Amino acid sequence: MSQVVEDLVKLLTLKENGDNRFIGHSQDLGFSRVFGGQVIGQGLSAASQTVSDRHPHSLHAYFLRPGDAHHPIDYEVEHVRDGKSFSVRRVIASQFGKTILAMTASFQIEEQGVSHQEVMPNVPGPENFDSTVELFRQHADEIPEKVRDQFTAERPIEYRIVENQNPFRPRHGIGRRHMWIRSVAPLPDDLKIHQYMLAYTSDWGFLETALMPHGLSLGTRNLDIASLDHAIWFHRPFRLDDWLLFVADSPSASGCRGFVRGQIFNRAGELIASTTQEGLVRHHG
Repeated sequence: MSQVVEDLVKLLTLKENGDNRFIGHSQDLGFSRVFGGQVIGQGLSAASQTVSDRHPHSLHAYFLRPGDAHHPIDYEVEHVRDGKSFSVRRVIASQFGKTILAMTASFQIEEQGVSHQEVMPNVPGPENFDSTVELFRQHADEIPEKVRDQFTAERPIEYRIVENQNPFRPRHGIGRRHMWIRSVAPLPDDLKIHQYMLAYTSDWGFLETALMPHGLSLGTRNLDIASLDHAIWFHRPFRLDDWLLFVADSPSASGCRGFVRGQIFNRAGELIASTTQEGLVRHHG
């Protein structure tokens, strides 16, 4: 396992700090705020450690305050219900005594039943595209010097975007994006770790889909963008150390909010997860 992947697995595998309480360290990605995917992944990790013999099938999270990337986060898990088939947990993430995220996660025993899914889009494979890190390196001179090293550094998750373009000179397009994603090294044979990692990964580049119809990107000046809420449904087992196709689209933006939804397929064409998000999009242009 590469060091960056090992560090991310360690970051998302929380240790208990009292009854139903956990503490998670923060990751500095070059911004003062904590990356939202980190808090979702850690919250799911905390909730999962209070459930036996059941795997998460859905989570719904609200980002209430920006987290401080230079300080740890406290997680408190409430046992809402344990039924015969399902268990529900509520997670509160806080810093300095204030809530930064509230999340509910549901877990289910393994069961067999009816099955159907939408067909995976037919797009070129990941070998046809450069990674986003390579794109950042190609345009390093356009990245502010204070965050250039973070943007161009090796990352634990590789993203290859089918609709690649210069992130600092975006063009107007349709609100739809296809991203190939995977960890850059093999992961342990533990489904929950793959789920924590996908929760982390699904927040990266997702809300940017709502910027595409307007010719905006994270490199646009005077743009405020932040996740407001996030939901994930896990449909089938998967591995994040093999390529997955993340298909995202944005059917609406209004009131300084952008709405995005996504489907995630494995290379065999199985729909393994779905996700939605709404985020703040303010352009003071």
